[in-house]
Amino acid sequence: MIVIVDERELVKEGFYSLFGREGVASAGFGSSEFGEWVSSAADEDVNSVHAFLIGECPSNTISPQKIRDRTKAPVIALSEHHSLENTLRLFDLGVDDVIRKPVHIREILARIAAIRRRGHEEARFTEVGSLRIFVDGRDPEVDGRPLPLPRRERRILEFLADNRGRRVTKTQVFNAIYGVFDDEVEENVVESHISKLRKKLRERLGYDPVDSKRFLGYRLIID
Repeated sequence: MIVIVDERELVKEGFYSLFGREGVASAGFGSSEFGEWVSSAADEDVNSVHAFLIGECPSNTISPQKIRDRTKAPVIALSEHHSLENTLRLFDLGVDDVIRKPVHIREILARIAAIRRRGHEEARFTEVGSLRIFVDGRDPEVDGRPLPLPRRERRILEFLADNRGRRVTKTQVFNAIYGVFDDEVEENVVESHISKLRKKLRERLGYDPVDSKRFLGYRLIID
């Protein structure tokens, strides 16, 4: 999920629509409500966020450090003021990147992926036997050959790989793929996506690398 912080409803709605076309969940906040949310939200909700985009907000109302106290997700400033002084000011505040508008939504996603790749110090992929799972949006590979997956299934696999060996609940998977605030989709849709994903993995790998336990959730078996 991508979180957009901006005082303008049209901007938040526009990003919500554009990210949606790319199959990426998003949510918009004003600066005051965002400050309250990032301070009080449950850890699993905050950890479901892949990046924070900070747009037009009153000066110094959004603290990148406050966000980092909760999560390592990238904090990116969206700037409409094309000046060196403003760009340097934003970096001094602690953002990970400054993107000048107008910008294509795919460039934003590419920059988010690049920052997240740098955060994976040990590797840009996870290997499970002959399965290689990337962290930059590419389809996984089996024995070096791509395994095409629908966006939702690929993102679920990436989320499981990102939580290497740890068990994640259905709610955590749902929040990561659909967003914390999506009331239009039932959480049980996760079971359908994971069932289809596991079938495809079994067909190509000859076994199921996803361990599932009722009430406890899912875990990618990496041993």
